[in-house]
Amino acid sequence: MSRIYGMPTRNRPTAQCAVAVLLCLIATACVTPNRMLRSLPATSPDSAPLVGASVSERESGDVADLGGAEGQAIAVDSIAADSIAADSVAAANTPVPPVWDLEIEEHASRARVAYYVDAFSGRLHQPFERALGRQTKYSGLIGDRLRAAGLPQDLTFLAFVESWYDPHAYSTAAAVGMWQFMARTAKGVGLRVDWWVDERRDPVRSTEGAVRLLSSLHGEFGSLFLAAAAYNGGQGRVSRGLAQFASRVDPVEGESKFFALSDTRYLRAETRDYVPKIIAAALVAKQPDRYLLNVDTLAPFVFDSVFAPGGAPLTAIAAAAEVPLDSIRELNSHILRGMVPEGDSMWVRVPVGAGEGFDSAYAALDSAERIAVKRVKTKAGEYMALLARRNNITTKQINWYNPRATRLKDGNLVAGQTILIPTKATVAGARDVPNPAVERYPRRRTTTPVRAAPKVPAPAKAPPAKAPPAKAPASATKRP
Repeated sequence: MSRIYGMPTRNRPTAQCAVAVLLCLIATACVTPNRMLRSLPATSPDSAPLVGASVSERESGDVADLGGAEGQAIAVDSIAADSIAADSVAAANTPVPPVWDLEIEEHASRARVAYYVDAFSGRLHQPFERALGRQTKYSGLIGDRLRAAGLPQDLTFLAFVESWYDPHAYSTAAAVGMWQFMARTAKGVGLRVDWWVDERRDPVRSTEGAVRLLSSLHGEFGSLFLAAAAYNGGQGRVSRGLAQFASRVDPVEGESKFFALSDTRYLRAETRDYVPKIIAAALVAKQPDRYLLNVDTLAPFVFDSVFAPGGAPLTAIAAAAEVPLDSIRELNSHILRGMVPEGDSMWVRVPVGAGEGFDSAYAALDSAERIAVKRVKTKAGEYMALLARRNNITTKQINWYNPRATRLKDGNLVAGQTILIPTKATVAGARDVPNPAVERYPRRRTTTPVRAAPKVPAPAKAPPAKAPPAKAPASATKRP
């Protein structure tokens, strides 16, 4: 610099300009292209379309036409913008990781869990999808009741394991409904189960009963998995197993206690697989993209309610509400015989909005429409098939309304008893279901069959000794 300032005055401006240009070039090399771009005017007509241009357009010369450092800076920043946009699209398409409120992922690697994951996503793929479709119909009412009881939402998959979310499921052991209650257990949690009404088939009431039972079992065992095992295998069996194998189960913490008890093989095979099925169902159902599930969403199970008098046929209720009979049957699957039980007024569900003006509409129906059954007195020699033919219904259908009819040994009805004859409209709303009071338990099988000891044949008895032949009496001889 001193040499510059020692030059003649007329040469100093030229030298100073040269130094300034050199300093600018050095600064330019040190500044990043992005910062250079930010220094450009935001409203530059040349830069605006280039930011959104494709990579191929930029490589084809549109950006190169700018030339120099400015063109390079804009190209680099445009590529960065496209990369950010691509990352945003990828993030939007990335499935949201599932959220669990049971210990699901912690046990996903267990052998039986993996087995059922393969089953639900493989050979049982289609029925699994159909079950998840039914779940969309009932998930709202199940979730609300689990939440109100302080239970995890993932316990909804217990209903999947029990019945595939089918309110009409019926097992060989006479367990019925979405939650597969036996009649005695259902009555114990406050459900009505009799010839006319079976609330095990009611999605709402059965869910309330199941939540009540699960809450009680969870309070007793302190473990949701043990509560589920007791729901399936019985409270007493789980309690006895925990007492018998306390040294192996007590040191284990959390939900792993179930697996510690399961490893003892004290529980039945069905119960040992029960919790792994719940875990596997949750794993597959909550990751539909991973397991290529295509689930149809059904309309939620919602309704209004109207108060119907005893003996009201479902067909009359449907007529007063101006809805199809099938809608009433679907919402009231617990009403078995197509009518409100006589002498027992009750709330009946109707589609949302159909309850407006129901009372006046029902009263305005013809009196014949509001009659579900008529009564006849039996005469000597009459039998059910004869009465059914007279009234254009089947013998099975007339038996639905007369569970206590008494018969003679020859099959004829005892004379003088009252028989209910349903109208054809009443029969149209009824369900062909087994006797709700039946309790059929499967034959128990031991894990190791005990063979009966072979029978040792009794020693053959020696034949009785023959008595010596009696001597013939000496015959009298005549002497000559």
